[in-house]
Amino acid sequence: MFLQKIFGLFGVDLGIDLGTCNTLVCVRGQGIVLNEPSVVAVNARNGKVMQNGMAVGLVAKEMLGRTPGSIKAVRPLKDGVISDFNTTEAMLRYFITRATGEGRWKSLTRPRVVIAVPSGITTVEKQAVIQSAERAGASRVFLVEEPMAAAIGAGLPVTEPTASMIVDIGGGTTEIAIISLADISVCDSVRVAGDEFDQAIIDHMKKTYNMLIGEQMAERIKIEIGSAAPFPGGNEPSMEVKGRDMISGHPRKMTISAGEIREALQEPVTSIVEAVSHVLEQAEAELAADLVDNGITMAGGSSLLRGLTTVISNATGLEVRLAEDPLTCVARGTAVYLENLELWKDTMESDADEM
Repeated sequence: MFLQKIFGLFGVDLGIDLGTCNTLVCVRGQGIVLNEPSVVAVNARNGKVMQNGMAVGLVAKEMLGRTPGSIKAVRPLKDGVISDFNTTEAMLRYFITRATGEGRWKSLTRPRVVIAVPSGITTVEKQAVIQSAERAGASRVFLVEEPMAAAIGAGLPVTEPTASMIVDIGGGTTEIAIISLADISVCDSVRVAGDEFDQAIIDHMKKTYNMLIGEQMAERIKIEIGSAAPFPGGNEPSMEVKGRDMISGHPRKMTISAGEIREALQEPVTSIVEAVSHVLEQAEAELAADLVDNGITMAGGSSLLRGLTTVISNATGLEVRLAEDPLTCVARGTAVYLENLELWKDTMESDADEM
């Protein structure tokens, strides 16, 4: 007990949004201190992480599709869960060190960590997250469900006896939940999100133009001209795309339109809309009635796809709004958990649980 009190005075508590595309880290009392791509450069010969601090995060992402044969740029999380245990551990260690200061947490105490995880992951996948964080330097690990963290970060009244609905579209998963009285009433987690948008664009370029483009080019297309609904006024933009011709093998560039990209994105967008409708169908009558007034709030980086709020609103008949700074909602939600860690820790899954 004495040591716990000392830890509370001098320890560093971290909140981590461990995302498929990006990892955000909060420090208790400071807010978000780090926002980096979840990418690591590894030695292709032995599979070990490059011994260089610049081999993790933003610089590693710039290597995607551009590395020589001796180096691979790896994304160690897929669909919101760990697909490469050792690489995830190395990435977390680097981010924890960056967020807390290398000498600070090693010499004084190891940090307690709150990590947001998809609501649909298995017990084994949760255990993998906990073990990776512990081996990366955490003294204690607590897990919170992403939709709850997103709703709190979005400022929804989750503790009140009224329904709040959150749709959190990240890189690997879409988390949908109806929350009331500080608990999730109905939820669903589908592995369709930003990565599926990118893959749909890559597949479209292959099938339509016999052109091979990389992940970063697909992401640029999505951001610059991607949409789920027609642009206002019918002003459909276009952009120049560069890649490799699959027939000649030569570099090539061409111009594509927003309309054809919208058509390419129709399948993953429809999957998300159907998942939202499925959750609404399971809601209790009183909660459904609340949503007529409260509407749906969207969070996550992929919720920024143009027209997506309009498509979901048309499909559900509810008002749909974007949260303020949707990219950081989950991370800001973990920050709230950090501020109330002593109060809430017994209600959260942790490394002390029988999992």
